Amino acid sequence: MKHGEEGEEQAVPAVRTVEGDIPGAELGVCDAHDHLFLRSPQLPGQELADSEAAEQQLRAFAGHGGQSLVQWTPHGMGRHSGALVELARRTGVRLVAATGLHQAQHYTGELPPDPARLFVEELTEGVRGAVCGESPRAGLIKVAGDFHGLGAHARRTMAAAAEAHHATGAPIAVHLELGTGAAEVLAFLCDEHEVPPSSVLLGHLGRCPDVRMQREAAQSGAWLVFDGPSRTHHATDWRLFDSLADLLERGYGGRVLLGGDTVTATARAETGVPYVTRVLRPRVTRELGDEAARRIFVDNPARAFAVLWKS
Repeated sequence: MKHGEEGEEQAVPAVRTVEGDIPGAELGVCDAHDHLFLRSPQLPGQELADSEAAEQQLRAFAGHGGQSLVQWTPHGMGRHSGALVELARRTGVRLVAATGLHQAQHYTGELPPDPARLFVEELTEGVRGAVCGESPRAGLIKVAGDFHGLGAHARRTMAAAAEAHHATGAPIAVHLELGTGAAEVLAFLCDEHEVPPSSVLLGHLGRCPDVRMQREAAQSGAWLVFDGPSRTHHATDWRLFDSLADLLERGYGGRVLLGGDTVTATARAETGVPYVTRVLRPRVTRELGDEAARRIFVDNPARAFAVLWKS
């Protein structure tokens, strides 16, 4: 991909993978939200930190037709971005890394004093703190809301994400706590900070199975990310296909993405990343049809993660 003068955009949209920018069509079958590496004080003893285990997960994922994976692990949560480059090369799976910040409870030390500057740096130059391997550029910004609202930390990090989006073009992926707060997030990012809804990915919508809320979010033009179906303890998982069918019937199939969101060692041992291609994709094909499966796993990710990057 060719860059123009400073501040100019690329001629065509591209996905920023850990190996470089590629056309969206090269993502193929995509797990739109998952984690190969992650740590949090909220999940003691459940860290994902084993590169060999991550490689096994990716190979099993690819063995069932998976071709790309977007890791939403943000800054300061053990994302192992340097290892992602080698994993992508060894397995052939396209990988996208994230910058951003999660809720404050997931950190024990001081947070970056200028998060917007951090986000822009990691999107354009390379991620900080890559302890092994190369330091790839991030391909999206991950931030988080609060339960039914936005507190001071969420507003600060989302404002920084909006600033970084305007500087780079990067998409913004949002953790919705228990699937709530979509309207508040869209009002803050899109109305107050002028981020196009098409650059916003709303995560965990399935955890609040309010179909009216889901329809309104789709109508806004944002991306609806249903994730975490491999976690058997989620009481809302059984509603996933009701939500998907409703959105498809109402013409919103072009706004839906699916991912595994494997965040603990227990979830990895039970089902893990391969669940997306081994179980979920075949079921979407069987129950919703070939066209729906292609849109959700191939066509939609190719559009959601490909942007006009500003140099």
